[in-house]
Amino acid sequence: MNNVLEDRCAGMVIGANIADALAMPAHWYYDRGALQRDYGIIRSYLAPKRLHPDSILWRSSYTPLNERGDILREQAQYWGQPGMHYHPFLRAGENTLNLQLVRVLDESLTAKGGYDLDDYLQRYIDFMLTPGKHRDTYVEEYHRHFFTHLARGWKPQRCGGADVHIGGLAGVGLLCARLGKEAPAAVVEHVGFSHGDADMLDAAKTLTRMLLALMLGEPLRETILHHGSRWFSERKAALWSKEPDLVVIGRHVSPACYIRESFPAALYLAWKYADDFEAAVVANTMVGGDNCHRGTVVGALVGAACGFERLPQALREGLNPKTVESPPKTA
Repeated sequence: MNNVLEDRCAGMVIGANIADALAMPAHWYYDRGALQRDYGIIRSYLAPKRLHPDSILWRSSYTPLNERGDILREQAQYWGQPGMHYHPFLRAGENTLNLQLVRVLDESLTAKGGYDLDDYLQRYIDFMLTPGKHRDTYVEEYHRHFFTHLARGWKPQRCGGADVHIGGLAGVGLLCARLGKEAPAAVVEHVGFSHGDADMLDAAKTLTRMLLALMLGEPLRETILHHGSRWFSERKAALWSKEPDLVVIGRHVSPACYIRESFPAALYLAWKYADDFEAAVVANTMVGGDNCHRGTVVGALVGAACGFERLPQALREGLNPKTVESPPKTA
């Protein structure tokens, strides 16, 4: 890296990708005993097992209104199958859909020289509707809502909603790294179009302030306590740090995806493991729940604090950025 700022920015972006890819096979395990039986302690990238004991994918449904809403395509056959993993066709080190869309955002930023919602939305629509663009099976609710509205003929800028899941923060690290002081406005616009809930926007603004402070060299623990007082506190840090992670994220806050629980959980893990990136992302993985999307927050924060050069080489080099060459074979 040419300088310290570059190192922190790269750590922020790659850190989020690492945390998501590491957690991917263990995504949405709520039985942490089953997680350890299936995978052990996950310290390196693994491909997911086809079956998932905690999967409720079979309870999710999506029927496109027309071809403008057909975002499941070849993956639709796997919805409704009991025990199906959420990401059965992803390779070891491959990112889930939301992080793949952060790369689409990066392409838009490069092409336009800054944040342009209209450009991103067109790239997003093309990515989601083009067969073979990705091999992920699960698509979050906000994607389904967006494309249901699009299929009804709504303008893309009106197709978002008020989603409350932490996955909406996936692009915040990239926007901070690429835009610097211009990031706050872009973050509000980007998160707001798909996750326009008051708590989500507050979490997005809070995370932005933290990441920009880390870029300037503020220590991570001080940053979290200073900028995140609504979500996390010194008192919680002192009390929770006396207990195992599985108790903190399970009893005190839920391992689930809802922002009121998942954002404090992410801040706690980043605070606890502020000086040890590998320990942070492994701990995030092993507490289960929505560890992929919670991990994007943990990975961005600790990655920015540590910098790219201090990220484990095996995890940096093992990321699999490739897109799918062909759709998965039918069952």
